[in-house]
Amino acid sequence: MTHGTLEDYDDAALDLDGLLEASARIVSNIERVIEGKSPAVRLALAVMLAEGHLLIEDVPGVGKTKLAKALARSIDCSVRRIQFTPDLLPSDVTGVSVYNQDTRDFEFKPGAVFANLVVGDEINRASPKTQSALLECMEERQVTVDGTTYELQSPFMVIATQNPIEMEGTYPLPEAQRDRFTVRLAMGYPDARAELEMIDAHGRTDPLDELHPVSDAAEVRRLIKTAQGVHVADAVRRYAIDLVTATRKSADLRLGASPRATLHLVRTARATAALDGRDFVLPDDLQALAGPVLAHRLLPTAEAQIARRMPEAVVRDIIGVVPVPVGRVDTRHGNA
Repeated sequence: MTHGTLEDYDDAALDLDGLLEASARIVSNIERVIEGKSPAVRLALAVMLAEGHLLIEDVPGVGKTKLAKALARSIDCSVRRIQFTPDLLPSDVTGVSVYNQDTRDFEFKPGAVFANLVVGDEINRASPKTQSALLECMEERQVTVDGTTYELQSPFMVIATQNPIEMEGTYPLPEAQRDRFTVRLAMGYPDARAELEMIDAHGRTDPLDELHPVSDAAEVRRLIKTAQGVHVADAVRRYAIDLVTATRKSADLRLGASPRATLHLVRTARATAALDGRDFVLPDDLQALAGPVLAHRLLPTAEAQIARRMPEAVVRDIIGVVPVPVGRVDTRHGNA
């Protein structure tokens, strides 16, 4: 990851007011559809500003797809939806070369992944082979078909939903696929007040039908650039590495978090700080994001599974034992 220059930080400080205004506009628009889930909405927006990808995992009927579609409809950009099913083919996702009899040559027909926002509904109902069609585009933002590479436009974000793997007819995501998702979040059930509001709002019409874009791709690119200018002090960067390294040494885990996880943690922390109106990252940002960013990448040992030691609990314990940086972390020269 590259760290911004002083000029970048100055630009970010100048743009933070615009970022706050735009993010408030987007969040407010999404919350017309998703009631009582402000933290989830805000985290989804942070993932977008971090140029990451979002995995929404929960039981059916709690609004996973609605959140994905509401975020997509709030941005005036290209949006494609993929309904993952057992018979979906990799070429349906990436595209395929088709022979054109008029030109007597093969021409490329882009797949559903060629969009700014790709909504993958119930991704774990497709076979692992089809799921793996997303690997290159999520990491390298390109697609290679028949030896030719096609670049994807910016911004590019995959928002995938999935049911828990205990549900009938699901395939677990491969480790490489999970590692490419920046954040996994769970919607959870709404409280009684929010559910009552949902009945009133959704009982007659679908609010998605009345949702209009409040931003566009060009503005999102500017917001991403602003978030990239948020400062991360040396001590905070080391703290992020210490948190991730601790997962690799944990006796409860047979697979810890990857270096990619460290990058995602810091990038998302930058976006979260920007959404809070700060041009610097705090250790608190890393602690708040450690669960959503790291837990889905971790594999518990057989003993931990028997003891019902879930990765989320392991991450909480790690946060409790890894020393937190002390001193100033808001200086642009990286001194803590």
